[in-house]
Amino acid sequence: MSATGDANSANVGASSGGQRAAPLDIQIVPLKGLPIAAAALVLVIFSIASNSTWALMLTHVAGGGIWTAVDLFVGLVIGPILGGLSPPARVEFASKFMPKMVLLMPVLVMMTLAAGFQVAINYGNLYPESINRPWLIASMVVVGIMAVIALGILEPANIAVLFEMKKAPPDGDVIDHLMKRFVYTAGITGLMQVATLLIMTRVATQ
Repeated sequence: MSATGDANSANVGASSGGQRAAPLDIQIVPLKGLPIAAAALVLVIFSIASNSTWALMLTHVAGGGIWTAVDLFVGLVIGPILGGLSPPARVEFASKFMPKMVLLMPVLVMMTLAAGFQVAINYGNLYPESINRPWLIASMVVVGIMAVIALGILEPANIAVLFEMKKAPPDGDVIDHLMKRFVYTAGITGLMQVATLLIMTRVATQ
């Protein structure tokens, strides 16, 4: 039986006997993570306002490094594992994992792009006479595409999964489809992150 077929069977079984499965108790936005997100926002604002090279580099490198690691881990490690889990196990995992991603991805994108742009300006890499300008433009194109994917595809799919899980009963087909979209697009952005690493290391060594 297919994974979606199993998910349907699980839903039918949960609602058999005239009883509907209770919706999962899920926080769409994990409140415990809000102080961490706020701290990251304060760090970005402080880095740009103070124009501190150390603070800007810390923010940019930390944000970009974690963003790269998360994308690669989700796409290349978690994705194959999820494919081998039973539908109930997949739902249980998603109910714990997806709320954390609601806050994590926008924070990482903000840290990487905001601080990175300020660093590029400070080092003069965006001026026409800079030998790094073509590399920086290429990096901005790649990172811009990744940001659109992260905020325009990953985040809506993430939130849609959580809202679906709060229904009674949740639709296993919808959850399965959205989870696949989330994992596949995370893997794609992870591979694009590798291209960004190649570009940025080239810029740093010229």
